[in-house]
Amino acid sequence: MTKTTPLLIYGAYGFTGKLIVAEAVRRGLRPVLAGRSPEKTAAIAQQYGLEHRVFSLDDGIALQQALNDVQVILQCAGPFIHTVRPVLEACLATRTHYVDITGEIEVFEYLAAQSGRAEARGIVLLPGSGFDVVPSDCLAAHLKSLLPDAHKLTLAFKGVSRMSRGTAFTMVENLGKGGAVRRNGKIVEVPAAHETTRMDFGDGEISMAASIPWGDVSTAYYSTGIPNIQVFMALPKPMIDQMRKAYRWRWLLKLSSIKKYLKKQAEKRFTGPDKQLLKEGKSYLWGRVENPQGEAREARLITPEGYYLTSLTAVEIACRLLEPHRMKGFYTPSKAFGKDFILAFEGVKRIDLTPEPAR
Repeated sequence: MTKTTPLLIYGAYGFTGKLIVAEAVRRGLRPVLAGRSPEKTAAIAQQYGLEHRVFSLDDGIALQQALNDVQVILQCAGPFIHTVRPVLEACLATRTHYVDITGEIEVFEYLAAQSGRAEARGIVLLPGSGFDVVPSDCLAAHLKSLLPDAHKLTLAFKGVSRMSRGTAFTMVENLGKGGAVRRNGKIVEVPAAHETTRMDFGDGEISMAASIPWGDVSTAYYSTGIPNIQVFMALPKPMIDQMRKAYRWRWLLKLSSIKKYLKKQAEKRFTGPDKQLLKEGKSYLWGRVENPQGEAREARLITPEGYYLTSLTAVEIACRLLEPHRMKGFYTPSKAFGKDFILAFEGVKRIDLTPEPAR
């Protein structure tokens, strides 16, 4: 079947979805907008004069029908652990390239395991096309190029922003799961915030950071082959204490009734960054690799505000998949487009550092 619709954006009326739609239109694209809510989907489509489609991702028949003529779906509706399976099956059936903005380890691992099926159907699976995990993935690949025999990778980031509802909902879903690191090639569960450190992100402050289960625990392994990976996030001490307390009560936080209550609270509290913060905010990343001999390399990355950067990177990735290419199967951002992909975006700066001796 000829693909007459180049791009469909699902979850177009969410906070990040709206930013992505605006960026796509700014670049001259005419995506089809889609979502579950008829009123919200129609409203944003009318705002830009775009076609729209309404369907639930739980309705496999409607989902497949909606993707029959679509070349690329840019999936913005999470938590992705609940949406990835039906969307993947529809993409396989319709030969539609799959792109999303997840940062969830389980989603990356699931899609990596489906690479063979995607290759057989001639489609690309490229999750994590936003701040999770484009900048950190490219930083990891860069560090690997500086120290090819690296066996340990540490990444950290500091975001000066405010959380969106979608991000908050995903955090609620994962409250009872604790942390995660990669050891000797295997992902291992660890207590929440099980390790803390102080880091210099180059923003004029020394920040406290805690170990978190960020997507790079999965993706950086596929991008670099480094078997030991840990990710830190700059957080205030009270929040670190709350994470540790929540982990002790993880059995309770896994209950659906508790999750439902917390999501209602998150919906009232979190609205995402305002226009000024989107425009002026920055994110700071740091990374370090070490080899068995104790040699090390370090680098920093400075980027625009995370949600705004997501709109830029996700649309660019979708555009590249709309062009002729030979890719098929599962890809990370740096595997698809190289370690310098992130440098193509205005406001991004990478700095190589002189590392301290191996700890």
